[in-house]
Amino acid sequence: MKSDKLKFLIFCVVVLLAPLPLSGGYLSNVLIFVGIHSMLALGLNLLLGYAGQISLGQAAFFGLGAYGSGILTTHFGMNPWLAMVVVAVCVSVFAFAIGFPVLRLKGHYLAMATLGVGVIANIAFNETVDLTGGPSGLSGIPQLSIGSFTFDSDLKNYYLVWSFALIVILLSLNLVNSRFGRGLRAIHDSEVAARVMGVNARIMKVQVFTLSALISALAGSLYCHVMTFISPASFSFPVSVELLTMVVIGGLGSIYGSILGALLLTLLPEMLRAFQDFDIVVYGLLLISMTIYLPGGLVRGIPALIRRVAPARGSNA
Repeated sequence: MKSDKLKFLIFCVVVLLAPLPLSGGYLSNVLIFVGIHSMLALGLNLLLGYAGQISLGQAAFFGLGAYGSGILTTHFGMNPWLAMVVVAVCVSVFAFAIGFPVLRLKGHYLAMATLGVGVIANIAFNETVDLTGGPSGLSGIPQLSIGSFTFDSDLKNYYLVWSFALIVILLSLNLVNSRFGRGLRAIHDSEVAARVMGVNARIMKVQVFTLSALISALAGSLYCHVMTFISPASFSFPVSVELLTMVVIGGLGSIYGSILGALLLTLLPEMLRAFQDFDIVVYGLLLISMTIYLPGGLVRGIPALIRRVAPARGSNA
């Protein structure tokens, strides 16, 4: 536990100092998106990496959070902070309600069901033009503020987003080391064995599904107020694939692996501009490669690879 606290404190210091040498601009903006993607990847990793429940509809909850806050603030004049709370509660209730029937399914059936949720949500974002602006998007979303202090620069938005991200990381670390977290890992290893040991697998799966949706909705609310413009393309199926890739590359069942995956996959699109619409193919190849060669993700795979290589070098010497 002491080592976990030390790691978190070191990580907080890194996050605090990271934007200072950048003095705003493009890289600061990238780090803002790393924070948002870290929250999304963490939410998905709790569901997939710890509970073993695959989801291809995470972008739907991300979009519901963004559009919920955007609509409440632009159309109804609600305070942005209050809108974030209202949306978080509504998305949590929605996720809890659909969690019971959806999580009865397993494997590829569960993946298809969550994919369906994502597709339906994206269609709704496109078709409800009066509320969402349809394919043209929703603009005029107000920036967050505290009194007269407005989060109107990259540096301010960086610390805003990462404040929320650090809270989510800390809560996730406490959660996975708690009795609830041990129950999730038991479900991941064997749901039947977990039930025999007294774990209420059905309720716990719904609870972690709801928590994952809540974190995604919160990230969506932050995204809409930072960007002040949203469109359905930001919450489509490829986004769910990208989030899944972040989790797998970083490491399933690893909190810091989610952050590493978010960092790499936020930077990668800039390197893939030459591929244009074929970036989804690259993500697929990455998933296949990681599954075959580094099934534990970078966080676990690289140390394991070093341990395998080191003895071989020693024997050759």
